[in-house]
Amino acid sequence: MAKTVQLDEHGYRRFGVRDRLAYAAGDFGCNMSFALKGTVSVFWTQYMQVSVEAMAVLLLIVQVWDAVNDPVIGAMVDADRHQYKRNKFLQYIWVGSIGLLVAGAAMFLPFPNAPMVLKYVLFVLGYILWDAFYTIANVPYGSLLSLISNDPGDRATLSVFRSVGSMVGNILPAVLLPFLIYKNNELQGNVVFWAALLMGAAGFLCFQYMIKNTVIRVEREVKCNDEDDKVDVFGVFKSFGSFFRNRAAVGATLAPVGMFLGMYGAQYATVAMYQSYFQNAQLSGLMGMISYLPMFLFMPFARKIALKFGKKEGVTVGAAVSLIGYALLLILPITPDNKGMILWAAGMLVAGVGGGFYQAVSWSLMADAMDYGEWKFGIREEGTTYALHSFFRKLAQGIGPSCGLLMAGALGFVEANGGHQTMEVATNMRWLAAGAYTLSGVIMFVALALVYNLDKKTLAKIEEDLEARKASK
Repeated sequence: MAKTVQLDEHGYRRFGVRDRLAYAAGDFGCNMSFALKGTVSVFWTQYMQVSVEAMAVLLLIVQVWDAVNDPVIGAMVDADRHQYKRNKFLQYIWVGSIGLLVAGAAMFLPFPNAPMVLKYVLFVLGYILWDAFYTIANVPYGSLLSLISNDPGDRATLSVFRSVGSMVGNILPAVLLPFLIYKNNELQGNVVFWAALLMGAAGFLCFQYMIKNTVIRVEREVKCNDEDDKVDVFGVFKSFGSFFRNRAAVGATLAPVGMFLGMYGAQYATVAMYQSYFQNAQLSGLMGMISYLPMFLFMPFARKIALKFGKKEGVTVGAAVSLIGYALLLILPITPDNKGMILWAAGMLVAGVGGGFYQAVSWSLMADAMDYGEWKFGIREEGTTYALHSFFRKLAQGIGPSCGLLMAGALGFVEANGGHQTMEVATNMRWLAAGAYTLSGVIMFVALALVYNLDKKTLAKIEEDLEARKASK
């Protein structure tokens, strides 16, 4: 006997577990590809023998293109008035998922003996191919949250499950890949290439599950800056002005910018630290997983915390705890042995506890910021607003690792030595990683405590006013 589907008062399938799992699957699919970015710098410097200075420049070039590409894709989605069978956002995600089947592996073509100029070309072209399909899938995916439900609790839950999908999609490769791709603390480049192909296939299957099980319940017109339906690249950048007027969007964006500057700034130094300071590269992913675990502890309670105390209130307290955890990395006697590795993990665990609630609800902060923009300025620009949010995130994702690589080179890292740096250089990597994480904690606390302005009372007022406007039309 077929199970009866329960409908809500508007005739849509009632919001429930299928929506949560589907939205989680979408970010899992994204991160099956995105998680490999953490291996890019190590692959191209230690296996392909590109200098850390050249790699820093190349990363910055492709990441700036990556950031510019996002608003263009966002405007393209906003301007698309074609009536798709399901939803235009879901259609773009489907196209992106096809490309990501193989695009992730394009960043890891294993030709270590190729001429250096050809290596530069291979990296740039491979990255651009991956970035194009990733953006086509990811920008519409982020915009979907505010269209699946307009209930604050449902949005908090969707954000939780997106974070779960993201974390699981990061944790699995982070834990398993080091055991596969490192041998005697040296990177095995050919293995990375095949792993990327396998992860692309897994991501594709997750996207298909998400598309099949997503229901659009909020019927709101998505408006663009342009008066016609043509994508005007210069018009995209005019939206920067309205974006910066939206204080909530700025705060919700500055927080992950700070997180990425620190996290990606520390990324290369952290790998080098595990290779040459702790001398156990294979455990790097397993130990790094510790900082993600608290998010799962918050997951069952995130909705209740958001409704009872407010999202801003919760993430502000958490940011303060995270800052303490990162500061411990500078204070604790982290020695080059197992004891030091455990102390490092302890500091990261404290930071993870502080950031657990933020990780669970971070995406709903941006959905609320879109509501704030509509409420305050009378216009809703979901695709473009999210794309500008992504623009700044991706700038941070480019500037962070580039600065980290340049600092590593300035502190003596030699790419030809791979995972066998001198103890002096290895110690420098330990301090570089701790400093980058602490900077991240400071920026996040300022963004969430002082800039983001949507407390529990304000959010309730916004939702009430928007519903009244809709009813009056």
